[in-house]
Amino acid sequence: MGLELKSRPSWDLEDSLEELGDLARTAGADVIGTGTQRLQTPNASTFIGRGKAEAFAQTCREQGVDTVIFDDELSPAQARNLEKMFECKILDRTSLILDIFAQRARTREGQLQVELAQLHHLLPRLTRYWSHLSRQKGGIGMRGEGETQLESDRRRVQERIMRIAHALDEVRRHRGTQRDGRKRHHWPLASIVGYTNAGKSTLLNALTGASVLSEDKLFATLDPTTRRLHLPTNQDVLLTDTVGFIRKLPHRLVESFKATLEEVVEADLLLHVVDLSHPNAREQIESVNRVLEEIGAGDKPTLMVFNKVDRLSHTELAGRYLEFFPNGVVISARTGTGMEALLGELGHRLRPERTALELRIPNHESARIARLHAVGQVLKQSYDGDLACFLVRLPPHHCREFEPYTVPSPNGRARRREAVGRVKPE
Repeated sequence: MGLELKSRPSWDLEDSLEELGDLARTAGADVIGTGTQRLQTPNASTFIGRGKAEAFAQTCREQGVDTVIFDDELSPAQARNLEKMFECKILDRTSLILDIFAQRARTREGQLQVELAQLHHLLPRLTRYWSHLSRQKGGIGMRGEGETQLESDRRRVQERIMRIAHALDEVRRHRGTQRDGRKRHHWPLASIVGYTNAGKSTLLNALTGASVLSEDKLFATLDPTTRRLHLPTNQDVLLTDTVGFIRKLPHRLVESFKATLEEVVEADLLLHVVDLSHPNAREQIESVNRVLEEIGAGDKPTLMVFNKVDRLSHTELAGRYLEFFPNGVVISARTGTGMEALLGELGHRLRPERTALELRIPNHESARIARLHAVGQVLKQSYDGDLACFLVRLPPHHCREFEPYTVPSPNGRARRREAVGRVKPE
């Protein structure tokens, strides 16, 4: 059920309700219909108009509806009043998303983050569960059983919130230690972001051979996964798949998932995956950008990856998006179309600072030659008797390892070409 405000176009409400239906089906519900009303502003007590609410309630009773889901967040008073009128369970978009996240969280970290968001959402709504007690006793100057139980529950919820927050701080410190370890290897980090069901997990699986669950569902995966990717430029990159975003993403959910979303904030490059076949792809891009701004990653270098080109009957739409994002890449993670171009662009965007050297390594030191091919980019190779001659580009932290094999210049120093710096993405 949605409310069409006069400041909101009708097509926007229709798209939002269609997405809400997909969310409900993801949570396991059978959707039988939708209801809308056009108002200037939401009703303070029932969100929609009271007369409209009574008419919808009668329809729900006739059709045996047991759950009504509103597309916007309801206040505790609105939800309580609507439950009395409809005589069934009333949920809002936030509650529905939290329910889906609770189903999909597999790791201990994910479960803690979801529980924290649920408790923050529950805390102002505790009154509805104890209203029957507060009516028996209470009032100014009199503390009844209802008030006592309510305060006890609030205190327990607040204590649980503090414990979870402390546990997530430990998770955040642990992630920081992991990042420090990765930095010692000098591996850049790229995070995959995008609207839910845009194909992020499918892309991670295609690039790295991971086995992350990928289904045609909203929020099919929740917990982040990091895998190593070896690029054609002979460098290793860490690729992280993160939780998908959605319009009207609850603020508390974003706050609770700060520990996970730090992988996005700390990334050297964001891969913004877009479902090219979705009719509202442009609006989805804007929704993702708003969340990135909220978590402090709005100014991160970003590579636009337009996915699911195999679902388009013609490629004109892809061309129009590339006009807006000329540095983007059009791919199909499912069929493999455009993956070579994506890897090439990743190598260009994440190219580290490297030093060009001339090396001469004895042919019998095969292990050293194999090591050179593993850590450096060989630009030219030739042979001079028992020596293998190389022109290579090496990361600075590997130059000392091959210093005994560098070709000295006339002044006695190792012959080095001009260093090539990291290319900053536009």
